[in-house]
Amino acid sequence: MTQKAGQAPEPSFRESVDIMFNRAVALMDLSPGLEEKIRVCNATYTVRFGVRLRGEIKTFTGYRSVHSEHMEPVKGGIRFAIGVHQDEVEALAALMTYKCALVEVPYGGSKGGLRIDPREWNEHELELITRRFAYELIKRDMINPAQNVPAPDMGTGEREMAWIADQYKRMNTTDINGNACVTGKPTHAGGIQGRTEATGRGVQYALREFFRHPEDVAIARMSGTLDGKRVIVQGLGNVGYHAAKFLSEEDGCKITGIIERDGALHDEAGLNVEAVHQWIMKHGGITGYPAANTLKDGQQLLEENCDILIPAALEGVINRKNAPKIKAPLIIEAANGPVTAGADEILREKGTVIIPDMYANAGGVTVSYFEWVKNLSHIRFGRMQRRQEESRHQLIVDELERISKDTSINWTLSPGFKAQYLRGADELELVRSGLDDTMRAAYQAMREVWHSREEVTDLRTAAYLVSIDRVAASYKAKGL
Repeated sequence: MTQKAGQAPEPSFRESVDIMFNRAVALMDLSPGLEEKIRVCNATYTVRFGVRLRGEIKTFTGYRSVHSEHMEPVKGGIRFAIGVHQDEVEALAALMTYKCALVEVPYGGSKGGLRIDPREWNEHELELITRRFAYELIKRDMINPAQNVPAPDMGTGEREMAWIADQYKRMNTTDINGNACVTGKPTHAGGIQGRTEATGRGVQYALREFFRHPEDVAIARMSGTLDGKRVIVQGLGNVGYHAAKFLSEEDGCKITGIIERDGALHDEAGLNVEAVHQWIMKHGGITGYPAANTLKDGQQLLEENCDILIPAALEGVINRKNAPKIKAPLIIEAANGPVTAGADEILREKGTVIIPDMYANAGGVTVSYFEWVKNLSHIRFGRMQRRQEESRHQLIVDELERISKDTSINWTLSPGFKAQYLRGADELELVRSGLDDTMRAAYQAMREVWHSREEVTDLRTAAYLVSIDRVAASYKAKGL
């Protein structure tokens, strides 16, 4: 990447992760050997395989990187994108290590990628490619319920995870826990309710927790609650769509901008997220959407006035070039690495508060953990206790109704109370409850460091300090 004279070079994604790691460990008392052990990737496997497609053999390149095995299995998504390369996969694997440690999910960090544009292939061709990639990884234990558990990422989803799980079970016919080899599967194929929405839901819960602390909101030069806050979302894929949908429908936020590959939509009165999403599903982009102002250069909208900016697509979209022009007082990183280390420095100096990716988008791995536990236990959440909860609640309702019949007491149950109180929690409610609890606890851990240590001036450094300390404790317990 060329630079203007006198301009500091833009760090790569891998370099950004290392810079942020180094900034945190400089504030810690780790031995040089342990610091190096935590920083480096343990191993990266590169596979090149052929698949006969359209009358000829096509060769594809894929990666699976394991950053840390301080806990096993290791966990991390598989992305299908034409720009996938080893440095990116290793940086993402490192982030997974720190993310899992921060939200106390008992995994090490891993990541995978296949250099492919999924839009160039039909469904049958994609299945052949995915199954062959999975075969190459499975036979080397790079996919295994006890060692390495992938999940969806950019360019992949429930369909691809179902293919991978089936491929694993074909190759390991006696493994009773075969479904746990991958998460993010369809619910009818061993998945869990709430997984598709999980990362976007986690972004919502992270913002809710941030706004529960008025002093933190004040640092971001704001006040009040989420209600009425103006939000710009960059990327209306799975994560951006669910985050924007929940924030607008449940918390009263106004989604004033949506940025996509082919431009951006802007409306200060607030966009209809569901309508935009349906338009994109039908037309492949926002071009032609009739109910909002359209900008051809969508990236300009990153610099527009708003209260909360949610980059939810690729890494590096906020960099040294545009960081000085960013006006949002609060940025929440729904994507992995959307703010480069150079931009992070500029934004911190401006007083911008950044809720970091390793926390903000941890909803996906958290609910993946729930799915993995469900697969290992071979029973859905709520199956054993739901009706027992209803029976206990029924006793209370019956007693309240008996008391209410006493003519000397002038009160009645509120409309709908009985039906709502009697209903036991189903799997989706339990998943959301577990995710909410996880996001609250992780924020509290970051916040304590942020506010108790004078030299820690931002949430990202606080998140790294919490995560690295937990990884170091695991390694020390192993005798390192």
